[in-house]
Amino acid sequence: MKIFFGWLLSFTLVLSLIAPAASAQTSDNKDAFKDKSMHVQVVLFDGFDLMDALAPYEVFAAAGIYSGGAVTLELVSAEGKRSVPSGMNGPALEAQAALDPNRPGIILVPGAAGKPAGNSEDAIPNILGQAMKTGLPDLIKQAMDNKEVTVATVCGGSLLLAMKGLLKDRHAVTNHLGMAALKAAGAIPVDARVVVDGPRLVSGGGVTSGLDVALYLVERELGPRIANAVEKLFEYERRGTVWKAEGVTPIDFTTSQEASKEAQPAAAT
Repeated sequence: MKIFFGWLLSFTLVLSLIAPAASAQTSDNKDAFKDKSMHVQVVLFDGFDLMDALAPYEVFAAAGIYSGGAVTLELVSAEGKRSVPSGMNGPALEAQAALDPNRPGIILVPGAAGKPAGNSEDAIPNILGQAMKTGLPDLIKQAMDNKEVTVATVCGGSLLLAMKGLLKDRHAVTNHLGMAALKAAGAIPVDARVVVDGPRLVSGGGVTSGLDVALYLVERELGPRIANAVEKLFEYERRGTVWKAEGVTPIDFTTSQEASKEAQPAAAT
């Protein structure tokens, strides 16, 4: 019995030492994020891709948990609160509010889910075309004019912006199947997983790049420790270097070789 009470006394002493430290850490976290908060609006439109929207949603939600509530998050649509059907006959999600282009924070635009090409109703070009007929493109344009908003896209979401002329002469990426269309719409396509053009335009490539886009934004806004905690939770590490128009420009050896060939004089006969 004496041994048990001795152990209990020791355990109580350890707890008395740990408790203030834990309390101090919680207080430190609150102080650290006192001036750092992030509101995210994930846009839904008829035929949206579930993974494009929900992969970033989960990253931001987890970051909110690890940061003690520094991230707030909602699903929105151009029309306001409604049930929004996803593509490929997938389940509908409930938009909680109307997209607000004047609210500071991040607006994330997913792509569409459907047949990669064709003129059928369930083809991605048609789904994006239908989205263009709504009030969504104008709302996104307002958001891009707002210096307190970062617009992020996943997969075909950048095509939606490009179709409105919002990516003219801007660096961006989309699914590899849509890179030619992105260029045709006036954007500068970059073959990278995540592309940043200025601090307020971030685009991701294929469907799973939504994880990388969201983790990049979490690290940018809340720091690497929160991003790392989310990566550990999801057992996923962010892929690829985030491309920015910074640093030394790499040599384009393909272009250089072609120029070199053209510069060579013809062989004498």
